Amino acid sequence: MDTIDIAGTIGLIALILLTVNILLGILISTFYKKTVLWQKLPTKIKAIKLIDVHNYTAYIALVLVMVHFLIIPLDPNSKFTYVHLIQPWSAPHQALFVSLGSISFVALLVVIVTTQKIIKKKMGAQTWKNIHVISYGTALLFIVHGLVMDPLLKDRPIDFIDPEKLLVEFCAIVLMIAFYYRFQFNKKNK
Repeated sequence: MDTIDIAGTIGLIALILLTVNILLGILISTFYKKTVLWQKLPTKIKAIKLIDVHNYTAYIALVLVMVHFLIIPLDPNSKFTYVHLIQPWSAPHQALFVSLGSISFVALLVVIVTTQKIIKKKMGAQTWKNIHVISYGTALLFIVHGLVMDPLLKDRPIDFIDPEKLLVEFCAIVLMIAFYYRFQFNKKNK
């Protein structure tokens, strides 16, 4: 397996984790413990602290995203250098979409850093919540990045029925549905 394939696989795993993370965040931000479905779950499942799972998936995804882009320059066929990681707009392939991936990484980093207890406490709950909303835009960026980037970095057209792209599309659909229901919940509970 080439380094590019490994980087792509790691990126897809990060995508799955980020999707799960956002779904957990949406669930946590609602009154899920008061729902009939939650009440019917076994005690062992209800004992799981979803906030901890939410935080751990974010940390693991962050590390995977860093590994994803740090190993790409190790493959000489990629034509990427570490300078391209700092200046993604100068990337040798699909610079706009590489930049979207970089922006989503920075946004993810901002959300995770501001979630640390000491920082969250200093900025206040409302400011933290406003910053945390960045997650919705971040999701859009990493979905577009994963959907449009050629996994072999050969600037080929998008193959929407490629298994990797189908996974990205599935995550996009799941997130759109979750965002819709979160928006409806927010509208109903204002």
